[in-house]
Order: sequence, then C-alpha cells, then structure tokens
Amino acid sequence: MLFTLRSKRVFCETSRYVLLYNLLFADTVQMTQTQLLYLLAACRIRMTYPVCGVFALFASLTTVISPLTLVVMSLERYVAVCYPLRHATIMTIRNTGVAIVVVWAFSLLNVLTRVFLLLEYPFEDLESLQMTDICSVMAMLIRPSSDHYDKAFTGFLFVSSSLSIISSYTGVMVAARSASTDKASARKALNTLLLHLVQLGLSLTATIYNPILKVLLKILKRIIFVRVHIVFYVCIFIFSRCLSSLIYGLRDQTIRPVLLYHLCCRLKLSVLKTTN
Repeated sequence: MLFTLRSKRVFCETSRYVLLYNLLFADTVQMTQTQLLYLLAACRIRMTYPVCGVFALFASLTTVISPLTLVVMSLERYVAVCYPLRHATIMTIRNTGVAIVVVWAFSLLNVLTRVFLLLEYPFEDLESLQMTDICSVMAMLIRPSSDHYDKAFTGFLFVSSSLSIISSYTGVMVAARSASTDKASARKALNTLLLHLVQLGLSLTATIYNPILKVLLKILKRIIFVRVHIVFYVCIFIFSRCLSSLIYGLRDQTIRPVLLYHLCCRLKLSVLKTTN
C-alpha cells in the first residue's frame, strides 16, 4: 500500500491519500517495532532500562499518531460533503502537510512529557540497569506519576477523538438530508466515517489495554497470561493495522486497480506482452 500510494501522481496530490499514507506509515512502524519486541521476548532476551525506554517512547509516538490521523481524515470527509465548493481550497496539500506536522508534534510532545516523568526515577539506586522482565510499555510505567499520566492522556485522547469523529458523522448525516447534497457522496462519506469510528476503537484499544493486562497479570498464572497477551497482540495490534490497508485498498475505486496490479507483480502486463 505504501508503494502504491507513491506510484501515481494523483495519490501524492490528493489530501485524502496523503493522510492515508501517513496513517499506514505510522501503523507499519508500529507493527515493525512490536514484532521486534515480541521476537526479543520470545528469545528471552532482556534489555537494559535505557534501551527499553527508547522502544517504549517510540511506541508511544506511533500509537498516538493513528487515532489523530483518523480524526483529520474524518474532518476531511466532513468538509468534502458539507462544504464541497470550499473543499479544494481548504484541503490543499499545504494544509494537509500542516495537519500532519501538527499530529506528529502533538505525539512528540506526549513522548517528551513521558521522558521527563521517566527521568525522575532514581535509576542510580538500582544494583543493575538490566531488566528482570521483558521489555514493554507497561514495564516502563515504573513511577505512579507515569502511570497516572498514561491513564489521563489515554482518556483525553479517547474522548476527544471519539467526539470529533461522531460530530463529523452527525454533520454529514444532517447534510445528507439536505436537497442540495449529493446523496451518493454523502452515503459513501457516512460509511467511511463509520469505518473510521471502528478503526479508532481498535487503535485506542491498543492504548488502553495496558491496565487490563495489569489486572490479568495479578489473577492469572504466568503461562496463561503470556498466551492471553499474544492473543491481544494479534487481535489488537496486527488485525487493526492490517484492517486499514484492506479497507482503503479494496474499497477505493482509484487505489484498487493499482494495488492489485502491484500485488500481482504486474502479472497482467506480462501476460498481455506474452500474448501479443
């Protein structure tokens, strides 16, 4: 999908596809990192606190980008339906780039806050910086202040993102009943916003399931907890991020033929040349 979204000029000059590229890029980085941490844990490789901290902070950065990008994509659909005549002037490539920079800057601010909270911990009092458990974001919430901030930020992100997408959905629904609105376009936008809401739920589940794991760790045996953790990893991290590529790659009439062309390794073109 990333290659497809850079293979045609129309994808690089349309705000909807530029935002999709940003979403898929963040999801790909997130999947790569979580897969690496999973393999290290499966090989029973223990890290030091500084190294694990870098991984945890990087995971926090990419995790926040996905829901924020979905919010911007929902607003773009709202503008396209409710203000069709102004859509071209509002959702320019320049404004889209500014929105992406703001998303990354907000995510980076969250990471810097976590860094300051993490530096307050007296690591010099430890006998060794070597971790006794596997590296994870949950393992780096070693101070109560870090845990409280994580819960507060996650709640704020969940509520604000949900309200933004629901408001966009409501605005498009009201506009769809207007006689001057293109019914087909409005119906398609409503379906897209519903998918955004589902994706948002899956993306934010990745940020709020740490407290659930903490509770399960206290009541389940270690081996059972590991198996539950793996199921969560597959269903929440891998499935939700693969869903974005499937939804947009197969639903979009512009992306689908190009995506299938590249997925088939340009087989259709080769067959045509052979036949001729």
